[in-house]
Amino acid sequence: MASAPVTLTALADFPLVEPGDDLASLIIDGLRRTDIVPRSRDVIVLAQKVVSKAEGRYVDLRDVTPSAEARKLAEEAGKDARMVELILAESREVVKLRAGVLIVEHRLGYVMANAGIDQSNIDHPDGNERALLLPEDPDASCARLKAQLDAAFGIDLAVVINDSFGRPWRQGVTGVALGAAGIPALLNLIGAPDLFGRSMRVTEIAVADEIAAAASLVMGQTDAGKPVVHLRGLQWDAPARPAADLLRPKQQDMFR
Repeated sequence: MASAPVTLTALADFPLVEPGDDLASLIIDGLRRTDIVPRSRDVIVLAQKVVSKAEGRYVDLRDVTPSAEARKLAEEAGKDARMVELILAESREVVKLRAGVLIVEHRLGYVMANAGIDQSNIDHPDGNERALLLPEDPDASCARLKAQLDAAFGIDLAVVINDSFGRPWRQGVTGVALGAAGIPALLNLIGAPDLFGRSMRVTEIAVADEIAAAASLVMGQTDAGKPVVHLRGLQWDAPARPAADLLRPKQQDMFR
C-alpha cells in the first residue's frame, strides 16, 4: 500500500434509506451533490445499517416467538427474549454470556456482540419494535455495488461496508469492515523487508478494517446522519481480497 494525502468526505444530505432502495443510485446522487467526481482507486465506505435497510433486513419483534433456550439466556443476560431468539438464529454458537452481554459467533464467522442485531437509528413505525439484522452476504453486497458504480462512472472503485465492533482488552468501539470489494482487505507482508532489510515473518495488514475505522471518524456513531464516505489517496498493487479473509480461523483462535 502507498498513499498520497488521504481525504475522507461524507456525502452530503444522504437520505434515509428504505427497503428496496437502489443504493448505487443514491450514492451516485450523493457524489454529485457533494461535487465529487470519482476516480479509479477511490473507496466508497457505507455504514452497515444503510445496506441492511436497503436489503430489507428488518424483523418485527411481534413476529418472533422465543424458544426455551432464548428465554433462559435472556433471563441470564437481562435481555429481551425475542432479541435473544434473533441472535441465536443468526449465530453458530454462544461464545460468552454475562449480565447485559451476549457474545456470539455470527453465522458469517464474526465474533461479536448480539450477532450485530440492533434497534438504534431505525424507525419503529406505530410504536412497534423492530430489529435490523446484518446484510445476508456483505462481500456480495459490496461486489454488486462496485459493479454498478464502476459501470456508471467507467472506473475501478473499491467498496467497503463498515460496522462498529468492540474488541477484547480494549474499551470503546471502532469501525471494522464487514464486506469489501475491489481492494486487498487483508495485505500479506510476510517476506517483505523492513527498514533494515530484515524479512517480515508474521505481518499482515487489515487494510479494509483500517479504512473502515478512518471512515467511522467522519460518519459518527449516533445521530450524525452521514452513512456514506468517499475516500481518496490510497494506492495498491496487491490483488483484491474480500473481507471474509480477515476472519481468523477458529483453530487459530487462542481465546476460544
